[in-house]
Amino acid sequence: MVIVAGHIVVDPHRRERYLAGCASVVELARRTPGCLDFVISADLVDAGRVNIFERWDSRTAVEAFRGSGPDDAQQDAILAASVAEYDIADLRSLT
Repeated sequence: MVIVAGHIVVDPHRRERYLAGCASVVELARRTPGCLDFVISADLVDAGRVNIFERWDSRTAVEAFRGSGPDDAQQDAILAASVAEYDIADLRSLT
């Protein structure tokens, strides 16, 4: 399993427009084979922060979806980013 997690920073005045532009990406990801979860969401306390969380069944699935990455408009809106991929060897359910 692969988890992609972290956050990006956008102009607080453009965050809602940025997130609206990400809706189609989320929908596409969730329909992609191997996607277990995919979320791009507004942070509750930082007006410029956008949280990223993805869970995939394999690195192959991540790479097949990722392609060339964000489109130019999305990339131009990102002021900073701290996102990493984690290879998960074991899983313990908390529910």
